[in-house]
Amino acid sequence: MPTSQAGAPSPGAPGAAGAAPGSRIAAPIGVFDSGIGGLSILRAMRALMPQEDYVYYADTAHAPYGEREDGFVLERAQAITRELVDRLHIKALVVACNTATAAAIAQLRAEWPQLPIVGVEPALKPAAAFSRTHRVGVLATRGTLASDKFAQLKASLEGQATFVLQPCDGLAAAIEAGDTRRTDTLLAQYIGALGPLGWHEGQIDTLVLGCTHYAFAMETVQRLAGPQLRVLETGEPVARHTRRLLAEAGLAQSRAGMGAVHLRGSGSPPMLEALRAAARRWLGNDGKSQ
Repeated sequence: MPTSQAGAPSPGAPGAAGAAPGSRIAAPIGVFDSGIGGLSILRAMRALMPQEDYVYYADTAHAPYGEREDGFVLERAQAITRELVDRLHIKALVVACNTATAAAIAQLRAEWPQLPIVGVEPALKPAAAFSRTHRVGVLATRGTLASDKFAQLKASLEGQATFVLQPCDGLAAAIEAGDTRRTDTLLAQYIGALGPLGWHEGQIDTLVLGCTHYAFAMETVQRLAGPQLRVLETGEPVARHTRRLLAEAGLAQSRAGMGAVHLRGSGSPPMLEALRAAARRWLGNDGKSQ
């Protein structure tokens, strides 16, 4: 299923790295995605919980996940979680990627049962509730749409709405690269392929963005779909769920002021600089990349 300037991150491990168990409240929240898309989730989390510290891991060397096999995505999710837990001592993990959630979250929860782990999924449930024509368009990666988790989610809503599914090959990569022209072209193609949009019977009146990258193209999506169409993404629901889990576990940070954002990634130096540029643009943060 929401910036202010971040505090300056330390050049080494952030938050509670190496801290005793009693100081877990001060530990950072880990967030990862294959690239910059998960920054849309992080943006929502910082809007709701600005006092928390965060570690954002962009697996840009292996992006995008949506065009990878499930086994590969699972291996990457396990490796990243292991690094965030063992080296950076995170207190919670947000898998800020629909594809990685579908491929890996069950195994991650089995391997790290004491760690609160939050995933993302396309907002089909609220879309079905909002839609008056009972036709909902879904833009997502091919990997997400082909996953068992998505099939189960869609099956659970049978009879509530008709979901028109549109795989968006290349869109996440275009957004990741900052290629505005290609992003606009692909969005026009994929939104056009959904069929008639509007409020009349047989038309799609609600659109779900099923990839965290797509939130960064919201302005273009809304322009192409029309101002009347409701467009749903997952940032705010994920942030609210994470805050609730932290409160239930007694791990919520209560200090005043802004927490730090620490950026990490698997890519080359230019990729990491691109991550920093994206963080400056979308978060107002100039975090140190590693």
